[in-house]
Amino acid sequence: MGETVERVATSDSVESSDGERLSTILLETDCVPGLWASVDSGEMDRLVPELPALRMEQDPIHRHKDVLSHTIAVVAKTEPELTVRLAALFHDIAKPRTRSFEHGGVTFRHHEVVGARMARKRLAAMGYPDRLIEEVSELVRLSGRFKGYADGWSDAAVRRYARDAGPLLGRLNHLIRCDCTTRNQEKAAGIQALMDDLERRISELAEEARQASERPGMDGAAVMNHLGIGPGREVGEALAFLMELKRAEGDLDQPELETRLDAWWTKRS
Repeated sequence: MGETVERVATSDSVESSDGERLSTILLETDCVPGLWASVDSGEMDRLVPELPALRMEQDPIHRHKDVLSHTIAVVAKTEPELTVRLAALFHDIAKPRTRSFEHGGVTFRHHEVVGARMARKRLAAMGYPDRLIEEVSELVRLSGRFKGYADGWSDAAVRRYARDAGPLLGRLNHLIRCDCTTRNQEKAAGIQALMDDLERRISELAEEARQASERPGMDGAAVMNHLGIGPGREVGEALAFLMELKRAEGDLDQPELETRLDAWWTKRS
């Protein structure tokens, strides 16, 4: 993962017994038995009534999979951390509402956006704290973004993905990795390799941005042109001065930079 998923429940308390019960089930290291028991006993009909609806009927023509089994498998693969496990639980919650046969086979268009709204409403009703609700719903909303990566993303698209995820980037990448439950080893390895590539590009672009932010406000050519000097030690000293100025005062506009450079040059001379 891009960042470590912390093994903590939440720093905020849940205000409802239903929320506490769901959290208890989800935070078991092996949460599969508890989830299935809650579904089979009917308890989940009270906790998250949208979840049992994911047990879609098998269609001999369209052969769409049982989304409930997939969802529980995804939850089980995630780290036992409440935010990411709730996001895994809700990431396909809107598939029954968005299922369509109008576009050549079964589709679930925009189910992540619809699912984010459903997650927000259900978690609020269960008494979860606002911050957790926002983080979970945002993870659900972004959970399908990676699907287009195999088609080729520009650097701008990679930056946008990382920017939109913000502090949730590590957990989002973790959720996406866990969303791969196929038994086809070649396909699974391909998805993980794509995520490895995306995380590598995010890291490289972040380093480029960091280095760019470390550049002084004027380059060597601009310094030589402004001071009327040629290449030499003085240019390096001037750039070092400008770099220290940027670190101390941030980005200054060009006239101010030139004024400061003139003052430094006069003092140095």
